[in-house]
Amino acid sequence: MAISSHVRSISFPSRSQPEYLKVEIELNRLKTWESSSISSTATPLSLNTIQEGIVGLAELYNCVKDLLESPTTQQALLKHQTGRLVEEALESSVGLIDSCGTTRELVLMMKEQVQDLQSALRRKVGDSSTQNCFDAYISFRKKVKKDIAKNLKTLKQIVENKIESSPQVDSDQSLSKLSAVLREVSALTISVLRSQLSFLSAPASNAKKNGWSLISKMLVTKSAVKGDENTINEVECVDFSLYSKIHSNDFKVDVPMFQKKLQILNAGLQSLEAGIDRLSRLLIRNRVCLLNILTP
Repeated sequence: MAISSHVRSISFPSRSQPEYLKVEIELNRLKTWESSSISSTATPLSLNTIQEGIVGLAELYNCVKDLLESPTTQQALLKHQTGRLVEEALESSVGLIDSCGTTRELVLMMKEQVQDLQSALRRKVGDSSTQNCFDAYISFRKKVKKDIAKNLKTLKQIVENKIESSPQVDSDQSLSKLSAVLREVSALTISVLRSQLSFLSAPASNAKKNGWSLISKMLVTKSAVKGDENTINEVECVDFSLYSKIHSNDFKVDVPMFQKKLQILNAGLQSLEAGIDRLSRLLIRNRVCLLNILTP
């Protein structure tokens, strides 16, 4: 799915305060990541792509913190009635922090399911508990898609609310720039959060419609066996292996290879969890900076 922020790039004059120029650099870097990695519907998201987005967002928030705490920004905020501007940013931050927490819970649940699959594959083939574990994973994946759809809807609502309630501060250039920065940062944060959710909901549902023989062919191709991110991502790779193992009578999934795919996904989910925790801390720190503006 295309999940671009659809926010116009901003460019500050060369005489802008250094904090703004640093923000502009990080904004442009992250928007480049977004346009090259996220907006395309042809290439599935990989864990590496998402981690790059989180790292870029961390750098951006570090620059925004310096901007909010700079004397020039503080003076401009104290001089004008800016409660609405800051309160809007605070309101948006609540939704982003909540979404971060929800995504983290989904990752933790998926890690548990993947680890159960790893344990199941170590048991005797044909064991009823093994089949039950496979069925549980499939049911979980279906439920996750519904949970993710709800979370994506919440993020969409945050975007729509920001568009409707954007404060009018164009009369003051410094506040106009700050408002533009906060809108862009929020939009790019949503884009990174969407990338995480999109990765977790990587669809394998169409595979059944196209026949399990097609899945078998995909699994024996060089790119699919290696988990090539240009073909299918880590989540889809496990899905295809599991579905083919359950539904194909004459195609035997290489259990060691399946275990390897599960190990890769489990390690990736651990890395994703760490990235989400980092993003959550950044959002909370940014919220504290905004609260300090209202209560100096």
